[in-house]
Amino acid sequence: MRASRLISLLMLLQARGRMTAQELADELEVSIRTVYRDVEALHSAGIPLYGDAGPSGGYRLLDGYRTRLTGLTSGEAESLFLAGLPGPAAELGLGSVVAAAQLKLMAALPEELRDRAGRIRERFHLDAPNWYHDADETPHLAAVADAVWNQRRAEVLYRRWKAPQEVTRVLEPYGLVLKAGRWYLVARADGGGEDGGNGQGGVRTYRVSQILGLRMLPESFDRPAGFDLAAYWSAGLEEFAARLVRGEAVVRLSPSGMERLPDMARPAMLRAAEATAEPDGRDGWTRVTVPIESLPHALGEFLRFGTDLEVLAPAELRDLVTQTAHSLSSLYGGAPPRAMEP
Repeated sequence: MRASRLISLLMLLQARGRMTAQELADELEVSIRTVYRDVEALHSAGIPLYGDAGPSGGYRLLDGYRTRLTGLTSGEAESLFLAGLPGPAAELGLGSVVAAAQLKLMAALPEELRDRAGRIRERFHLDAPNWYHDADETPHLAAVADAVWNQRRAEVLYRRWKAPQEVTRVLEPYGLVLKAGRWYLVARADGGGEDGGNGQGGVRTYRVSQILGLRMLPESFDRPAGFDLAAYWSAGLEEFAARLVRGEAVVRLSPSGMERLPDMARPAMLRAAEATAEPDGRDGWTRVTVPIESLPHALGEFLRFGTDLEVLAPAELRDLVTQTAHSLSSLYGGAPPRAMEP
């Protein structure tokens, strides 16, 4: 355990440069006293590690010192290959780079770890897109990624959902996110144009497939200090989910409907159903209260359950289901059409 921690401490200093004892303790989730002991152990082992006192002090490695990839556990080596994303990397124009990096890593690993990592690659494959959805066409993805990496402003022609649908924006691209097989650009737009997506503090989310044209501009921009792409995305997902909820519905589900619920319901609906479920008292049915976006949307969701779900409230939604059922009965209630003769 301590050997692994010593390697982690060394890697942190190698990757980040100067770090204080408190910063190292926070990263390694140990006490400052433990950091002092670990630093002393590394120094005794001949690692060129130095400490500077004072407010701007900290520990650092001698300039130019690098450690090799020895010390990897079998699980760590396996995880490096399991985390690889050859499909998305190829879309970003980095497919050959990733392949070359994996070859170099394989060559650096001891034979035992090399065999285990190879088995991971042979036995696990990540396919990110959802079922029943074609992958987005993203002809400008590589250019967007280049703008993100080099902090270059870009002028884009973007197609949004409201009029005017095609708009021109000058963007400062902060990051790219791959969600369910679709690429999204997180960027700040000059003028703060509202183009849909999750906007926070002038930063907005753009679907890369909706970028119709892109022109790289000569000027660069300064990335905001402390901007956290993962935190921004997480907050945006929460905000989006909150905006979807417009009301609640009370429904009855048959035993079969309850069994089908995990496969057919959205996560928010499933969580609410599990939290509010109570026996209805008739033939094993269950009464639940679930969030809904709108009456038409709820109608489509609930009709998928057929006769395994009955809407009790609100009255407007129950009336809408009744009207739809009558229309279906009228459509299918007559004599079936005669089969055409061959």
